[in-house]
Amino acid sequence: MRVALVYPEVYDMARFKEHRREFPPFGVLYLAAVVEQAGHTVAIEKVTPSATELDLRGYDAVGFSLASSATYGFMLEARQRSHLRDDALVMVGGVHCNFYPTTSLQDFRAHVATDGESEESLLEILGRAEFKRFDGVAGVLWVRDGKVRREPPRPLLRNIDDLPLPARHLLPTDDFVIPDRLAGRDLRMAHVMFSRGCPFPCSFCAAGQTRIQYRSGVSARKELTHLIDAYGIEGFAIVDDNFIVNKAKVGDICEQIEDLGLQWSALSRVDTIDAPLLGKMARSGCIEVKYGMESGSEPLLKAMRKNTKQEQIKRAVFATADAGIEAKVFIIHGFPGETRETTEATMQLLTELDSALSRVSLFRFVPLPGTQVYDQADRYQIHGTHLQADWDGDWSKFHIHHNERHWWGGPEQWAETEQTYRMLREFVETNWNRQG
Repeated sequence: MRVALVYPEVYDMARFKEHRREFPPFGVLYLAAVVEQAGHTVAIEKVTPSATELDLRGYDAVGFSLASSATYGFMLEARQRSHLRDDALVMVGGVHCNFYPTTSLQDFRAHVATDGESEESLLEILGRAEFKRFDGVAGVLWVRDGKVRREPPRPLLRNIDDLPLPARHLLPTDDFVIPDRLAGRDLRMAHVMFSRGCPFPCSFCAAGQTRIQYRSGVSARKELTHLIDAYGIEGFAIVDDNFIVNKAKVGDICEQIEDLGLQWSALSRVDTIDAPLLGKMARSGCIEVKYGMESGSEPLLKAMRKNTKQEQIKRAVFATADAGIEAKVFIIHGFPGETRETTEATMQLLTELDSALSRVSLFRFVPLPGTQVYDQADRYQIHGTHLQADWDGDWSKFHIHHNERHWWGGPEQWAETEQTYRMLREFVETNWNRQG
């Protein structure tokens, strides 16, 4: 069977529309690898805001990957404008579809939608392509007699080591080997995923699943060795939602890759790391850990359901610097309830961390679809979601780079949010000479 997997060009979502390529479409790459392994012919087709009309008539099955809500609008345009065979199987999946599968199924006029991990579901779907009946296929929604049927959820894969390596060979090399995305170094690097999911309940985050799954150190080494041999990489960045959670699993990966001579970076919470683990990471080539600090205000951190403390932030950042690893923090300004007092608390904590911080990235709060804040908009005084009466149909507004939309509260609250953001931005740019 000839299968096309269609995805939106995934630039760094922090710089959406600026054409700053960041990481490849891992969801599609894993699906493509599984489809190839099963003996099908697969191609990956790219959609951009300026190129939404594709000729897909050469494929028996076409899957639209909704990688983010910010790209939902032009992916929908691609479905409407592209040319498919009348008898082609149409599938839809991805992050946005996981949050809103019924509307995704209907909007894309698809025969079937996947909800959750899709590797096993996709193979079963392709096996039923001729008759387009999907009863009993776990983790899917499909239309029968004009009604949407939801099948039982699909359990998570027991061992993600069993998956083939992502099918990077189906993309141009420049789409995944990048020279300048590793902690400011000019190194030939690639992005990798060594785990799936995040067990923490932050109300601003749209994590796809809440149970974390790790690959083994042997599996991680296999992929990195392949990337060295095939593409000559000198480093890598781990793009997992929250890689550093299980210390034993992370330690296993560090021990397995220590002799490869690669430099690398990863994301972490401040409350899941300690000095011994940082030592292992440094010995295996880690040069930067990026922490989701978010705010210096403990009441605001509690409101975000981040539930971390100032002392935990300080302990993690200073321990990282002591291990010889650079520490970068992400700040989210403007979460509902942000005030001058909470902003000043953030500035004060950054001042205390100054000597130990290498970089600070400042973002404005955006209510991302699929988050608690988005789905409980009235509770947070949020407006402008697709679930509310004032919805304007513009999905592209859910990007996180210099997003200046008035998302919550009344005019006075928003005026204070605007003023304090400018104050914090100037502080960050002055002290770290960069933003983003």
